Amino acid sequence: MTGMPFRKFWDLYLHTLNKNPLTTQIVQTGALMGAGDVIAQKVLEKKSKFDTARCLRFVALGSFMVAPTIRVWYLSMERLVGPSVPKIRAALSKVALDQGCFAPTFNAVFLSVIGVCQGKNWEQVKEKLSREYRDVMLTNYTIWPPVQMINFFFVPFLLRPLVVSIIALVWNTYLSFKSN
Repeated sequence: MTGMPFRKFWDLYLHTLNKNPLTTQIVQTGALMGAGDVIAQKVLEKKSKFDTARCLRFVALGSFMVAPTIRVWYLSMERLVGPSVPKIRAALSKVALDQGCFAPTFNAVFLSVIGVCQGKNWEQVKEKLSREYRDVMLTNYTIWPPVQMINFFFVPFLLRPLVVSIIALVWNTYLSFKSN
């Protein structure tokens, strides 16, 4: 019986996701990015005073930048790779596209946007990028290729952003810590 409330929640989630995929992904991504920042502040940085503005920046970035970008990117990859490609080849192609094209660009843009949101000028943003980008990308390549391979091979299309959001809880905690 303990699984019943979860099952009802899951069914409601799937219904909402099918009916409003972008809105659902916006809410889940914003919430999980905010949670990543909370973990970064309280657990990693052990801050005594919680920075609410910083957390809200992560929620806003997740909701209004990350979620829509991921949705458009995933739809684009589906069109680029096509439905007739064998499943393993399709997954490998999507990982190559995701990690070869999307990740380097997206991480640079994300770090830049965070810098701007922190009130840094362009010179400070460029300096921050030159200091942090390499570490971010090296860490990215230890986490995301295997996650995305599993995601693109086993997970139905509509649930892929959820998988990314859950794994991104760890990733966003790292990005929040690294960028602050």
